[in-house]
Formats: sequence, structure tokens, C-alpha cells
Amino acid sequence: MDKLICIPDFEQAASKILTSNAYEYYKSGADDESTLSDNKQAYQRWLIKPRVLRDVSSRKLVSTVLDGKVNFPVGVSPSAMQKLAHPEGELGMVRAVEQSGSIYILSTNSTCSIEEVAKAAPAARKWFQLYVFKDRSVSVGLVKRAEAAGFEALVLTVDAPLFGRRRANIRNRFALPSHLKLANFPSEGFNTSDKGSALSNLDKIMDQSVTWDDFKWLQSITKLPIVLKGIMSPEDAKMALAYGANAIFVSNHGGRQLDTVFATLDALPAIVKEVAGRCDVYVDGGISTGSDVFKALALGATMVFIGRPALWGLSVSGQVGAKRVLEILRDELDLTMALSGISDVKEIDSQYVIRSSLL
Repeated sequence: MDKLICIPDFEQAASKILTSNAYEYYKSGADDESTLSDNKQAYQRWLIKPRVLRDVSSRKLVSTVLDGKVNFPVGVSPSAMQKLAHPEGELGMVRAVEQSGSIYILSTNSTCSIEEVAKAAPAARKWFQLYVFKDRSVSVGLVKRAEAAGFEALVLTVDAPLFGRRRANIRNRFALPSHLKLANFPSEGFNTSDKGSALSNLDKIMDQSVTWDDFKWLQSITKLPIVLKGIMSPEDAKMALAYGANAIFVSNHGGRQLDTVFATLDALPAIVKEVAGRCDVYVDGGISTGSDVFKALALGATMVFIGRPALWGLSVSGQVGAKRVLEILRDELDLTMALSGISDVKEIDSQYVIRSSLL
């Protein structure tokens, strides 16, 4: 693993380790994958504008996120079915995050249960990603389990009333291997050994009628802070604030839902402007270098989250690989700060970036 020195190295290594079914499940996006591609390309449309002759001999990356500290502002987004990547699955991932001092968001559709993840990394900052299901008792049960297990926040995914059309999954008739299961649904009748059933069964229980009133309902059953994940417009950010969201997560589901949606980095500035400091704003999608992290922070993100890069690390070497990916991004961010004339991550703002089209 010593020869793997950047995120693309880990992806290349993961592509040789994973089954084609698993690799394409993680890698693919919706339809033509234009959004998947543009999420990454958006970071090339912004360039860094460094300052010089500043003391950068000591640098601070510690950040405050949802009223708690993180060692650096890069966390792990919710990603389903992590035992597809490595036998350690979500347990390896959360332990890597615990060691790194960041935040882990556990997917509802995980292959390790809420309780197993909580026990594996008791000191980690853990949030739980949630859907509102047709049967509200399923959502209530998950919320109560997350509360009991010590999760700090709920992350409500709002961009998935049903799943996007992912061609790779259709071609591969994607299914979990028979020895794996969706661990948070032990009694919900999920027969994941049938071809395609893992996703089709989930689609059947997703509630396509969810509205802002259902967000109010969720607030009524929990005291945990709620992050709304999937906000892509300032109009929805305004609504989120009006309805009492504790934080806003700019995300297009990694390009896996509606194709031709614009890139998350392009959506970020207008949402940050609308929020105007009233709550945290997070972003994911397309991040693969420390300079990408820097640009997102410069455009107003409180913290960034990664999905696929962490999965590539997990695929290569479990907990050790996932931790190494986080270390690489931390070290690259630290170097970018130093070379940009910044000694504290809190100093990063829009004066340090410029859109390439303006040059």
C-alpha cells in the first residue's frame, strides 16, 4: 500500500480487487453519468489564488461542525453495503474515522447494523442517514435505535423518493451476495439473494409522497439535530431554514439519482449566500484531492464529505486503507493551505479562489 499515494491510485487498486459487480455498483452514476463526471470537473473550473510572505510554520485544521470538533473538515458520506468492498465493511470504515477524528455517516442500507457500528467505534462522531418510508414505523424504529446507540445527528436524504436509473446495476442485475444482508432490516422480508431484490425491495418501501410536513413529523419524534441531505437550490435551502433544519448538505447523491443535475460545487455558492451563516453547509461529490477540499471550503462549505474515495481505501485494505485515504486528503489540504499562505483552516474564504472563466 506504500505505493498508493493519491486517491486515483486507490481507485485503480480497488478496481483490480473488487468484483466487477461491486466495483461498478460503487463507481457508476445515473443514465449517461454526465452529473457524475461534472461533479469532478467543477473543481477544475475554480483555481486557487495564493498569498505569499505569510507565516505558515504552524497550521491548524481543527474545525467546529454541528457544535463539535473535528481534527480536519473531511468526513465520510453515507454509502450503502460496505461489506461489498471489504469483509470489515462499515466497522472498518467507522474505526478509520474514529482514528482520524472526523465524522462518519452510517447509511440506512448498511451491511453492519446500527448497534454493531456504535460498538465498534464508541469514540467516533457518528451520524445516521435516514429515509422516510411508507411504513412510518420502520423510520421510527431506525431513529430510536440510532438515538439509543449514541448517534449524534440524523441525516435525512431528500433527493431519493425512488432510486435513479443506474445502467450498470441494470446490466449486472446487481444483487448482494447471498452471505450479506441489509443489517438494519432483519425482519422486513428483504430477500437479497434474488437478483436485483436488494434495490427493488427498497424502492417498494420508499415513500414518494414525502413533503416538508414529513420533515416536521420527523422533528416531532426525535431530539437529535437533523441535517437535510440533497439540497441543490437556494430556494430549498430557504425552505429548510424556515422548517428548522439544523444543517444543509449540498449533494446530488454522487450523480446517482437524476442525471444532468448540475455539479454540487456549482450549487454551493448560492446556497451559502442564502444560508448566510445561519447553519452549517456541507458538500460532497467529486472530491478527490486536498485542493478540492480547499476550494469547497473557500466557497463556503463548513465541511466536505467523501464517498467513493473512502470506499476505494476500504476495498484495498479495510480500516487501514480507509484511514490512509483520509490521511492523504488531510495532508494534501494542509499542504495546499501552506502554499496558499494560510495557517488556520478557518481563514479559507472566497478571496483564495477564482473562477477560471474570469481569467
